[in-house]
Order: sequence, then C-alpha cells, then structure tokens
Amino acid sequence: MAPLKNRRALPLSAILLALFSLVCGTAARAQQASPVPPPAAVDPKSTAEFTAAADEVLGQMSEITGLKLVSPVKKTLRSREEIRAYVIHQMNEEKDPGERYAAARSAEAFGLLPKGFDFDNFMIELLTEQIAGLYDPKAHEFYIADWIPLSDQRMVMAHELTHALEDQHFKIEDWVKAARPNDDAELARESVLEGSAMAAMVDFLLQGSGRSLKDLPDIDPAMLVGDMSSTPTLQKAPPFLKDALIFPYLSGMTFTAEVLKPAGWPSLPAIFNKPPASTQQILHPALYRSGKVPAPVKLPAVDKLVGPGWTKLEENLMGEFGWKEILKQYLDESRAKALAAAWDGDRYVVFEQKQSKQLLLVARLDLAGVEQTLHFFGQYSEALEKKHAQRTNLFRRADFFSFETPDGGVFLRCVATECITVEGASRALFDSINKSIGWPAAPEPPIDPAKVPDKTASIVPGNRGVSTAPNGARAVAAAISKNDPAARFLSASSSFSPTILDASQTRWTALEDSDRAGTLVGKHACPPQAGCATYCPGALPPVNFCRSREEAWFVHRNFAG
Repeated sequence: MAPLKNRRALPLSAILLALFSLVCGTAARAQQASPVPPPAAVDPKSTAEFTAAADEVLGQMSEITGLKLVSPVKKTLRSREEIRAYVIHQMNEEKDPGERYAAARSAEAFGLLPKGFDFDNFMIELLTEQIAGLYDPKAHEFYIADWIPLSDQRMVMAHELTHALEDQHFKIEDWVKAARPNDDAELARESVLEGSAMAAMVDFLLQGSGRSLKDLPDIDPAMLVGDMSSTPTLQKAPPFLKDALIFPYLSGMTFTAEVLKPAGWPSLPAIFNKPPASTQQILHPALYRSGKVPAPVKLPAVDKLVGPGWTKLEENLMGEFGWKEILKQYLDESRAKALAAAWDGDRYVVFEQKQSKQLLLVARLDLAGVEQTLHFFGQYSEALEKKHAQRTNLFRRADFFSFETPDGGVFLRCVATECITVEGASRALFDSINKSIGWPAAPEPPIDPAKVPDKTASIVPGNRGVSTAPNGARAVAAAISKNDPAARFLSASSSFSPTILDASQTRWTALEDSDRAGTLVGKHACPPQAGCATYCPGALPPVNFCRSREEAWFVHRNFAG
C-alpha cells in the first residue's frame, strides 16, 4: 500500500522552518513565519531575482554533494493554482482513480484510514496547502511557490536542486520505479531521495559555520514536526497520512546521515548503486550495512478460494514502517515500535465484495523468532479487539484467536515464526486459507450443547454394537463443557463412518470402522511409547490410537455380533 507516491516535492514547510530553527538557532523567526502565507502578504519577487538565486544555490549544492552539473536545470515560479493543477496531474498519472480507490480501501481494511475517507480531495487540499517547491524528473524542471519569501526560497532550492543533481547522475524516476511492485522497497528508495536532499539542505544551512550534518548530534524527528499542527489541513489528517508524508524526509535524513559516515558525500553514489531493500533498513541503518533483506513471503491463491463475487483490490507488502503504523492505531507507540521491529517479511491481499462492498483482508507475516511471534500474537490480538468494537463468539487458544463481527469473522493464527490474520471471512474460508498454506488445522471452538442433534450414535461400555440414543451427544457435550479431559465422542452416521465431536480443540480425522463398532475415545494417563506402537491399559480391551508422540490415546471397541 503506497497512497503517497512520487514525492519529488517538498510539501512540509513547517519541517523546513523547524529544521532551520534547530540548526541555526533562530526559533523566533521560525515561529513568526507562516508556512503558507496568503499571496497578498508577500511581495512578489521577479523572475530574474529568482533565477539568479537558484543558479547560485545550484552551484553550492553541487559543491556540497560532489555531484557535478551535467546540463542546465529549468527553473520556474508557480502560483498556488498552478501547483494545485500539477498535484492533480501527478496523482492521475501515478495511479488512475480505480487504483487510488483500491489503495484507500486497503488502508481502510488495515484501520489506517476511517471508513468513507475522501482520500483524493483531502490529498489535493493538503499538498496544495503544503508544497513549497518541487522537482519534476519527467520535465527536468524545478518549480517553487511564488508566495514563499526569497530568504525561505533558498532553503527550498537547496532541497529540490539536490534532486535535480541526483536526477542527472542516477535517473531518479527510473531508479525509484525499479523497486516496483514492492511498495515497501519503493518507499525505502523514496526515503533515500528525500533524506539525502534533507541532509544536503542541512549542510547548506551550516555553510560558513565550520560544521556539517555529521558534526551534529542525532536529530530527534519529533523536534522537527512540532509546528505541523498549525497548518489547517494537516491538523485534520489521519495520523497515518501525517506519518506517511513525513517518513521519507525525517527517517530518510537519519538514514542518510548514518550511512554517509565516515566518508561523507563521496559515499552517496554507493547508496544508489546498492539501494535499501525495505523500510526496515531505513529505520535500522545497521541492517542496511549488514545486508539483511526481508524473507520472501507468499500467500495462497485466495482469489480461487473466495469465488466470483469478490474483486481483488490490492496485493503487496506493508514492511516494518507499515506494520508500525497499523499497530500504532490501537497500541501505544513504544509497543508498536518494538513489535514492528520483529518484522522479517510480509504479504497481504485485500478483496471487496462486489455487491455489499464488504472488505476481506488476508495478511501473512514472518517474524524474527519464536519469542517475538508469541509477543506479536498476544499484542495483535489486543489490537484486533480494539479495532472491532462489536464482536461475539470470542475464542482464544495459545496460537489461535477468533471472533465474529457484523462484517465477518476475524482470525489470527501463529505457527513457529509466522502469523496469518484474516478479517471479513467465514470460518470455512479461513480453514481453506490455513490449509492452502500447509498448516495443521486450527483449533475448533467448544461445542454448544444446545446445538447438538438429539439423536447421535453413542456407546455404553459393556454393550455390543452401536446404539442410537436420544440426548447421547448432549450428554457428552455437557461433559466436555465441564472440562472433562477424557471426553472424546465419536458419532456414527447411518453408514457407520464416525465423525469426532471434540471440544478440546484437537481436530481428528473421521474414522472408518469396518467392524461397525461404536467407539469412545479417551486420553489415557500412561506415557506414549516409542512410535506409539504399544497398548495402554484400560477397563475394556483397548486398541492403540496414538495421534502423536506427546500423547497416548486409546479406543475402546465393542464388536457387533
């Protein structure tokens, strides 16, 4: 899911001003400057002044980054209306309306956007409000907002003209798109672009001070976003959109500053030659240095399981950044950050029911270890409960969690170091997905005695044959509901092929009884023998029926005739 792509623009004036304040110590100036002042409040600067300033800054950025200017860069002042038109054009060029709808609905399925959120209009309003300048790699042209004072324009120029230089050397549009269709890897490359431009801008601001970015202490991104809420549209943005908008700039800058050490800007080409593989590497530069890449994760062919009434909206990766955002919606940030750091790979798919518009979300995660998987299972269970306020039939076991909602069932299953989560599905569909992955059957909810048929085959020790006794199954179900660990009941059909009613969440296969015998299965206290090949003692002649090396089971058989 990548609803905010193609970020070769500088949309956060508040970050720029806060960064200028942090680096240069001019807090009063940053507080007094309005990120988007009305056009009438700013004296228009002539094109000649703008062009001269841009040429000067371009030369300085070439010197700072070591990237030589290959060819002239076109530079243009743009009005708010022109920038708005550019934003709309870029949105339509990047994704058609159907693709943007799919991305927004997928974000909604994860709980990242509220239901019915008008994504297109909100982003147009937000970016028109926030964009201070941008570089268009297709036209090889630099635009800047004509309402920005010339003193602030230089800051924006430093950032955007770094993009222009990088484009001449690394063809940034093609470089970013080379990560597709992996949205997480694409966001990581976007973070290199925006982060390196931010780092270059810091060095631009520090010119003449005898310092550079590498001389500064670690910059806390929280120090740079404090003024963002002062902008009206950004203040209304869902938390996910705020975070997705600023991630490439701030996390990207932290990554760039770390990876450029100790050599500095001469190391930049190496990052383009070996781009980060995931947002995890952006968040943890040491993993980039070590070459750790995400584990490949595959989903079964869910489209073949759901039937023709569903439309696939999107299939992709969330990455560590995405899962941190998901967890942050329902858990505190520190827990979300720790859980997401255990991410080792993922894959998700979202479907929409054609008639009802109900969403179906299937996600599979690979985690760093068994302990981390246990933590994820426990805390994501909590997140799912918070996400779905209306829920019934809650069922929890050590590695399985489920409940029902008005929009379908919710399921979470973890095995070893992997988890799957399915939302908006029936139990039958979940079982099909679980089976397609190759996992053992999931635990079954307890039997409700009120729903068991009145007549079911039962066996009374000492009798011969199968007896069909009224309320027999109810009696066994009642015994199970009282946590009787020995109660395992096999009901026989008219063809005498027994089906197990097992409320202990041990799913057994149906048994064929060629002797037409009724059977009562019990868990015996004796330890299993090697290979489960020996008999356990019992009150009646037992037949060994071990299902694993961990537990010994036996079957009492009463032969007919």
